[in-house]
Amino acid sequence: MSSTVKLPVIEATPQSFQDFGQVIEASPDGDEFGPRDAQLDLTRGIPRFYIMHLKDRPFKFSAITHHASATQCLGSVGARVWYLGVARASIVDPSDVDGGDSKSKVVKSKCGHFFVPPDPNDVRVFRISGSKFVKLHVGTWHAGPLFKAESIDFYNLELSDTNVVDHTTHNFRKEDRVDFVFDD
Repeated sequence: MSSTVKLPVIEATPQSFQDFGQVIEASPDGDEFGPRDAQLDLTRGIPRFYIMHLKDRPFKFSAITHHASATQCLGSVGARVWYLGVARASIVDPSDVDGGDSKSKVVKSKCGHFFVPPDPNDVRVFRISGSKFVKLHVGTWHAGPLFKAESIDFYNLELSDTNVVDHTTHNFRKEDRVDFVFDD
């Protein structure tokens, strides 16, 4: 049996979200590229920018995913309010994996990279509201988008094969006996 953890909702701002990625807000046309712009890493494949139609994404999750080969950008079409569960990236270099105590926590993904599973105590939920989007750091664990509406369209920038060859999931219910919920 799993326990249910109710998470507080945090408004996503450039400061509050910095451990997980960036919050990108509108800037004047003609501004030169700088640190407020999405710092992308799409060098390991063909970028894919598309609109995905999502339905029935209630305020609960028990699994979380990361991508080890690219950053990812997500935003709602029409500046609709949505939510994202996250945990810090935990990809580790295989050369840093030694025979000590840390080895028992390191997992090799089906995609070939090594990671430390996310700790349930480190999971956060962010509200993304207004005309902004989030860019996730490489390896940031994420659950969502989640939302109140019946359906929302989202734009998504990742690699063309991200969901085929770079999709690692941690199941909190199975591995940690934890489910997450939130309300807003």
